Amino acid sequence: MERHTDKLEVLLDINNIEVIYNHVILVLKGVSLAVPKGGIVALLGGNGAGKTTTLKAVSNLLHSERGEVTKGFISYRNSKVQGADPSDMVKRGVIQVMEGRHCFEHLTVEENLLTGAYTRTDGNTKIQADLDMVYSYFPRLKERRKSQAGYTSGGEQQMCAIGRALMSQPETVLLDEPSMGLAPQLVEEIFQIVRNLNEKEGVTFLLAEQNTNVALRYAHYGYILESGRVVMDGPAAELRENPDVKEFYLGMSDEGRKSFRNVRSYRRRKRWLS
Repeated sequence: MERHTDKLEVLLDINNIEVIYNHVILVLKGVSLAVPKGGIVALLGGNGAGKTTTLKAVSNLLHSERGEVTKGFISYRNSKVQGADPSDMVKRGVIQVMEGRHCFEHLTVEENLLTGAYTRTDGNTKIQADLDMVYSYFPRLKERRKSQAGYTSGGEQQMCAIGRALMSQPETVLLDEPSMGLAPQLVEEIFQIVRNLNEKEGVTFLLAEQNTNVALRYAHYGYILESGRVVMDGPAAELRENPDVKEFYLGMSDEGRKSFRNVRSYRRRKRWLS
C-alpha cells in the first residue's frame, strides 16, 4: 500500500508505538503516522482517543506524567528521538503548543512572545524581525502587546501561545486542540492563520483536534484515533466525503444528521474495525 508520504520528504515518523502510563495503563496501541515536510496533518478523534498522548510522545513530555513509549519508535529527520530531552526537540525545531492556552498570566503579551526566543543566539535584530512577523499574522496581539496575558480573551491567549512557539523558529509545530473553548468565528481565524503560516512560512503542523469538520477543511491529510488505535486515515478531502466519517464525526449521513448518543449502533456500524 502506498503511503501518503511516499513522494514527499518525511519529517516526523511515528512507527507502531505503544504508550503505557504508570506501568499498567495502555493508552496507545500500535499507532503509526507520518508527517511530511510542509504538510498539515490532523490527528482526529474524541476525548480520550489518545491524541494528546501521541503529541507528548513526540515532544518527550510523557515522563512528567509517568508515561513512556514501550514499543515502536519515533524518528525526526531519520534520527530516533524518543527518550531524548524535551529541550533537544526544541533545538531540532519541534515545538508543542499545549492544550489549554498556557500563557504566563502575569507577563504581558509581548513578554510571553519573547520567552519563545529565550534559547536563540542569533541576536536582537532577528528576534525583533520575527516578533514583527508574529504581529503581522496576529494583529490583535500587537494591539494587546502591553496587556497582561491573564487578562486577555481565550482567543487572544491561544494566539499568544502559537505566536510564542513561532518565536523559537520552529520547523514543525505540534498543536493540541487549538479550537477548544473558542467561538466558531475565532476557530476559523486560528485555522486560517495556521494555513497561512504553512503556505507562506513553510511551517509543518501536526494538530490534534476534536473539531473534525474544521480540521479536515484546513489539513492535507488526516488520521482518526479510536481508543488508542488509528482506525482510518487518508487525504483530508477523501475523509470529508467518507460516509462513516460523515456520520460519526461530522454528524451527518445520507439520511440526515445522526445522534451521537446511540453508542451501540455507532460501534456496530464502525466497519473499519471489523
